Amino acid sequence: MAVRANQQCLNMSADKPAHAVPLSPPCHPLANLTFFASTTHDCAYLDGQSAVTVFANPEAPMNMSTYSALAEIGFRRSGSHVYTPHCPACQACVPTRLPVASFKPNRNQRRTLNRAADFSINIEEAVFNNEAFALYQKYISHRHAGGSMDDSDPEKYLEFLSCDWSHTEFVQFRWQGQLIAVAVQDVLTRGLSSVYTFFDPDFSAISPGRYALLWQIAEARRRKLPWLFLGYWIGDCQKMLYKQEYRPIELFRKGGWQRYDRAQPLPLL
Repeated sequence: MAVRANQQCLNMSADKPAHAVPLSPPCHPLANLTFFASTTHDCAYLDGQSAVTVFANPEAPMNMSTYSALAEIGFRRSGSHVYTPHCPACQACVPTRLPVASFKPNRNQRRTLNRAADFSINIEEAVFNNEAFALYQKYISHRHAGGSMDDSDPEKYLEFLSCDWSHTEFVQFRWQGQLIAVAVQDVLTRGLSSVYTFFDPDFSAISPGRYALLWQIAEARRRKLPWLFLGYWIGDCQKMLYKQEYRPIELFRKGGWQRYDRAQPLPLL
């Protein structure tokens, strides 16, 4: 699940101004980058919960080297905004990544790979494409009907998935020539970051979303990149539970990455 940054989250001059948040010690390479906490807003993951989001200063220069360093401490990208949850009374959102060299597919994942053996795959630039946008609209209307993302137009679509400083790729998955899934990924210094994946709901039976993730694991390994960054694990969010299927997985907790092998349950909080 991805968060689309909006004006409510980015409101730094409202009745309750945002405040700078010290996330890096003085010797840290990111020490000169300022961070701001948003005003309280509705949580995008847990119904009935409020949230606070920390953003890297949107007016500061950003590039893939800086973003890669931020990803290593749990930040994500939504459009040009780089953020992480920073809720005072909740630590449910836990950054995750997969050490791709150690990953071994389970039985169900091997079946997914076998079912998708006839897929054709192309890596495209992050530019507007009518075919991909139509697939995105179909996916959003099926999975997020009536939600904040169900109002997309071509401009909002590209603003959400890419930006002018990111090295972003749109990976297209086709079956018998038909586009059935697109995985949007950022190429980081030490990994791939899975930004968002959307697919044709009519093909859910062959698990195109899961196949796209398995392909990204293999692609990171092929590029000799050690990690696939997956976003956040939230134990109480049904849409996040699929992440526990991919092992080993690492969670960023208490200032460091902690590894969980297949036999170890992931924390709920």
